[in-house]
Amino acid sequence: MVTTSVHQPPLRLTRRGRAVVLMFFVLMASLASAVLFTTASRANDPERGPAPTVVVQPSDTLWSIATRVAPHRDPRAAVAEIQRLNGLGDYTIQPGETLIVPRER
Repeated sequence: MVTTSVHQPPLRLTRRGRAVVLMFFVLMASLASAVLFTTASRANDPERGPAPTVVVQPSDTLWSIATRVAPHRDPRAAVAEIQRLNGLGDYTIQPGETLIVPRER
């Protein structure tokens, strides 16, 4: 019994085949970088975790709390955000109340 080996020519890619392979690798690289950047941005996300709170002291006002918790922001904007976060209809707060305050940016 005689066996003959068939010699096959080396694999050759056409221009379209090379473009498809290149696009596949570009797609894989972009997906990998998107996953890495998304994971890294979530690790440094200050929005994670419980919201910061303060307990109102006898001499506190919304203005004093706003300037204390957000010293680099416009106090009017910080007061408005404290009101929004806590569902306050006016500027009245009571000692002992726990207020949600804006996160430092």
